[in-house]
Amino acid sequence: MQRDELADFLRRRREAIDPADVGIAAGPRRRTAGLRREEVAMLAGISVDYVVRLEQGRSSQPSTQLLGALARTLRLTDDERDHLFHLAGHRPPPADGVARLARAGLIRMLDLLGDTPAMVMSDLGEILAQTRMSVLMGGDHTRFTGDRRYHAYRWFTEPEAWAMHPLEQREHHARTLVADLRATAGRRAGDPVVERLIARLQAVSPEFARRWAEHEVEVRRADRKTFVHPRVGDLVMDCETLVTPDLGQMLLVLTPADSETRERLDLLRVVGTETFQS
Repeated sequence: MQRDELADFLRRRREAIDPADVGIAAGPRRRTAGLRREEVAMLAGISVDYVVRLEQGRSSQPSTQLLGALARTLRLTDDERDHLFHLAGHRPPPADGVARLARAGLIRMLDLLGDTPAMVMSDLGEILAQTRMSVLMGGDHTRFTGDRRYHAYRWFTEPEAWAMHPLEQREHHARTLVADLRATAGRRAGDPVVERLIARLQAVSPEFARRWAEHEVEVRRADRKTFVHPRVGDLVMDCETLVTPDLGQMLLVLTPADSETRERLDLLRVVGTETFQS
């Protein structure tokens, strides 16, 4: 771990962030450029004291999870994120695998979308980042670990995952989940991460094993889905998917398909969060 270099890098990146870019008003009393340490701590979900110790070269080695939070907060590019991991004595997250982070450019696009429900998702169905409205609609999916990171795994092993979709759409949703995973498996043939996920799903879910054997293939594209929200009711959303050039990550943007859904989303912004099952 290169404490002094890490401290200097974090301090310079913090000072380079325009507060408006992360939704913080500059205000008349702000006299220095960039974010305050308190603001970095708030956005990254860590203590102010730890931010201070990091910038003074007095900290313990930060975890990969904490580095990921700092990379998102400071809007680091992919190269800057990798450099951050090197300075902290960790290997950067691989292009694919369990330690993935949302690409910096996609994070910036989430910021621009404001109150629009949107999320960054890996090609295996991991939610890597969400807008606030996405969290209000369906809960914080970035908190999941292990196999539960994958939407398909939760769908086929946890019946409560079905609650967000009306009964008449569940067959379509299950089929498209498996078909999209089949397309990813073909594109990433030989990838042990993909092969292990599929093997675990086949072992724990007879339904998944049956659907997998049907060999349907369908890449995730534009769609219309209904989300059942416990406080505001059904939300009919048009889903648009934008993918990165290597097809490894995608930006999923949800827009209301009718005026009633638009009004219910406006209400949701007011009533706030609901307790979701983990």
